[in-house]
Amino acid sequence: MKQHFLLRSVVATLAVSACASAFAAQHITLRNGNEFDCIRQEPAGAHIRLYLFSTSNSSATADANYIEVPADSVLRAETVPDPPPPPPAAPVPAAVHTAPLTPAEMRQMLTRAGAEHNIDADLLASVIQAESNGNTLAVSRAGAQGLMQLMPSTASDLGVHNAFIPEQNIGGGTAYLDQLLTRYRDNIALALAAYNAGPAAVDRYHGIPPYAETRAYVARVIRTFNRRKLAAASNPTLTANVR
Repeated sequence: MKQHFLLRSVVATLAVSACASAFAAQHITLRNGNEFDCIRQEPAGAHIRLYLFSTSNSSATADANYIEVPADSVLRAETVPDPPPPPPAAPVPAAVHTAPLTPAEMRQMLTRAGAEHNIDADLLASVIQAESNGNTLAVSRAGAQGLMQLMPSTASDLGVHNAFIPEQNIGGGTAYLDQLLTRYRDNIALALAAYNAGPAAVDRYHGIPPYAETRAYVARVIRTFNRRKLAAASNPTLTANVR
């Protein structure tokens, strides 16, 4: 049986992502035409160290992942911008009337979906808290819908006919997260980054994209997940683990 998470590795990943987010990402162009995306740059005598992105869970490895170039070889350094704000979302269809879920109903749905895809129900709950704060009728500016904020095209691909029906939304969102965890070999931070910014952005930067929104999202979900697991450890009756 595959297992999608280890709490210890999640805590380590959080530490790395929080550290990296303290620096503004930059796109460096050298006079010879070479280009690099880096977390930060530091002077080193007549040279400059460009610290590159790394998916390692070791801060020592991340700090060692740099190249050194002559200072006068840098043509320009540009801050990597966050993605442009999405257009206003369409309103929720008037025909949808979904009553708020009770905590027991939410837990039951998360447990069932988590068991089907072998994903911890607390991780799913943490994603929902970050995505919609439990609002079944939530619609983002980009048009993402429901509890796990599924884009209409993604929902359609996952067989979700109505993203405002909680059970369908949770089922589709869990299946999508399962796909991402499989794609990134159970690296929770990368899967969450792809859930937020899309797999193309994660693949382009070979790790968590340097978008402030995405890095904050990954850290927020992991913090919430860790809090839930610590609470469950101190009181096993609070939540049921799905492994």
